Amino acid sequence: MTAATAIPTRKPPAHRLAAPYLLIAPSFLLAAFIVFYPLYALINTSMRSVNRFGMIQGLNDFANYTAVFADPQFQAAAWRSLVWTGAIIVGTIIISMGVALLLNRKFHGRALARVIVILPWSVSLSLLTVVWRWALNAESGLLNHLLMQLHIIDAPVVWLGNGQIAFTVQIVIGILVSIPFTSSLLLGGLSSLPSDIYEAAEMEGATPWQQFCTITLPLMRPFLNIAVVLNMINVFNSFPIIWILTEGGPANSTDILVTYLYKIAFKYGKLGEASVVSLLMIVFLLICSVIYLRLISKEQSNA
Repeated sequence: MTAATAIPTRKPPAHRLAAPYLLIAPSFLLAAFIVFYPLYALINTSMRSVNRFGMIQGLNDFANYTAVFADPQFQAAAWRSLVWTGAIIVGTIIISMGVALLLNRKFHGRALARVIVILPWSVSLSLLTVVWRWALNAESGLLNHLLMQLHIIDAPVVWLGNGQIAFTVQIVIGILVSIPFTSSLLLGGLSSLPSDIYEAAEMEGATPWQQFCTITLPLMRPFLNIAVVLNMINVFNSFPIIWILTEGGPANSTDILVTYLYKIAFKYGKLGEASVVSLLMIVFLLICSVIYLRLISKEQSNA
C-alpha cells in the first residue's frame, strides 16, 4: 500500500480522551481540598485577631506577624530548631550508614540483627521518650546508676535541669530514635547495588575505603537524598522528645518551633500568632525541600 492510498488514522472521540481525567478528578479535588483549605484557613487566621475562645475577629494589619518576629523566644526557638534538625540529620545519616554497611555484610545472625535494629521503629516515640525520661532521672535514673557503677561520675548528674545539657541529651535521643528507619532505608539501597562492581574494584587493588568513596557513596546518593528529606521533615516537626522530657524548659531553654507553637496556642491562647508560626514552619520546610531537590537535580544533570 502506497502513502497516497494509506488509510488516515482516526482520532479517538473527545469523551475517550477526557475519560481518564474525569476518573481521577474526584480524588484530585478531594486531595486539593484536604491540602489547600487548611492552608487557606491558616493564612486567614494569621491575619486576624483571635480571642482565647477561638473566635475569629477582624483584620489586625499583620499585628500577629509583628508580635511573632519581635518575640525573643521565637527567635531563640527558630535558631534552636535549625541546630536540632541539622545535628540530628547529620548524626543519623553517619551512624545509619555505618549500621547499614555492617548489616549488609554476611555473618551468622544477620537476620536477627536486622530485626533488632528495626524493632525500635515499631514502638511509639512517646513511649520511648517516657522510658528515656525514667532513665535520665537524677535521683533514681538508670543512666546515673550505670555511670556511677563504672566510676565515670562521682555524683548524680541532673541531665534535664540544665538547658545546654538537656538539649544535647535530646539531640542524642533524636539521633538514636531516627537510626532504625534510616538504617533500613539505606540497607535497602545497599542491597540493590551490583556486586560485580566491587569485585572488579577489588581486583584492581582498591581498598575498602576507596570502594566506599568512589562506588558506594555515588550509587547510594538517591537513597541518601530520600533519607535527608524525610528526616528533615520528621525531625523539624518532632514534638514528643522535647515536650515529654522538659516541656521546653528549663526557662524555655530547650524550646524549638513546634513546642513554642504548642505553648502560644494552647497555653497562652494566642491562636493568631500560633497560625503565623505554623505558616512559617510550612514555608521553611517547603523552601528547604525545593532548594535541596533542585541542588540534587543540578548535580545529576552535571554528572
